[in-house]
Amino acid sequence: MKFNPCKGSDFCTESGSHCEGCGRSHVEIAETRNLIQGLVEFVRKQDYENPEDFAQFVSGSLVKKCLKF
Repeated sequence: MKFNPCKGSDFCTESGSHCEGCGRSHVEIAETRNLIQGLVEFVRKQDYENPEDFAQFVSGSLVKKCLKF
């Protein structure tokens, strides 16, 4: 399955099992939102002054680990 990011609130739908804008399930969207919120809380807890560097690190690590499979 290919990831499709949300296209904005003008295209998002909440009816049915999938968003008509991005095609992702509402469960997937909620889980993604929760993951991001967890990362935000972690950055705030650590009081990082450079969240963009943390985000790049997490992104790079995620891709590397996913490509190992």
